[in-house]
Amino acid sequence: MKITPLPIDGAFLIEQEPYKDERGYFARQFCKKELAARGLDFDIRQCNVSLNLQAGTLRGLHYQKEPFPEIKLVSCFRGAAYDVLADIRPNSPTYLQWTAVELSQDNAKTVYVPAGVAHGFQTLKDDTLIYYQLSEFFMPDYYAGVRWNDPKLGIVWPECDCRIINERDAAYELIK
Repeated sequence: MKITPLPIDGAFLIEQEPYKDERGYFARQFCKKELAARGLDFDIRQCNVSLNLQAGTLRGLHYQKEPFPEIKLVSCFRGAAYDVLADIRPNSPTYLQWTAVELSQDNAKTVYVPAGVAHGFQTLKDDTLIYYQLSEFFMPDYYAGVRWNDPKLGIVWPECDCRIINERDAAYELIK
């Protein structure tokens, strides 16, 4: 696995190093030992999948509040998504900065989202399947989000003919 820092403090891009042959390829998608060697202590407590039927589906920006913040490993197993990390940690050196990575079944990239960083994505293809590995159990009372189009973040999302976003995600508060 190749692990590279992203512009958000504590965030990383993880790229598989596949072994390819006539059958296809084989690659490690997760290795606790390799993450630990980079100082990333990650215990998987829950795994989730998100099937998104149409291109232009936007989910996020989500995070889980203290005392149950979650670290996420996010991958795309089918289709493609524009994956966004937004730093909403007031004491972070990258506070209110964002970065994006295209995740797809073709590039087999994974994003390491540190605790306290809001995460979301917009699908680029129909039938996109996103896979999450989480360091914390889902705690509904601590689940939160920030508005996907918050002007303080200034995220530039891909243009699309039909953006699909649910009421909850569209109604999150702006950062104060």
